[in-house]
Amino acid sequence: MKSFFEAHIWPMRSRLYRLIYLWVRDRSLAEDLLQNVFERSFQKQEELQKHPNLKGWLVKSLKNEALMHFRQSSKLSALDDLENLPIAEDREEKQEDRLEIVYLLLRDLPKKQQEIFQLREMEGLTYEEIAEYLEISLEQVKVSLHRARQSIRKELIKKKEES
Repeated sequence: MKSFFEAHIWPMRSRLYRLIYLWVRDRSLAEDLLQNVFERSFQKQEELQKHPNLKGWLVKSLKNEALMHFRQSSKLSALDDLENLPIAEDREEKQEDRLEIVYLLLRDLPKKQQEIFQLREMEGLTYEEIAEYLEISLEQVKVSLHRARQSIRKELIKKKEES
């Protein structure tokens, strides 16, 4: 018989890894931070069995783990590393180039919009899942996502007109 950890937490490892990797952009760091959260959740199995929002607890723990790491290493945000993404020299409107530009534009958004945009557009979560993970209302998710998309769209249009 599988333990609670094996049955309910371990199966989410891929999704959690992708999420933390989006935040930190470093494979080994993402693995380390995820491992820390798994250790903590393994130790708290009995407590977590009764938790009403297990996925939300895991995402929040992962986020806190990343924030703690960045505070300790004196980085302000996981998204700061997006500045280091190379921008293609070729001005052709390739999908990869636009994606890189979107990553760069994403860092200028407010933190909540960045998180919601990443969870929806990059991780493919539903509005309901995002609201549950971030423990905010469904309406807040919709408004923040709309504003994030609007800001990015506006900047993409501006960049296109400049070139």
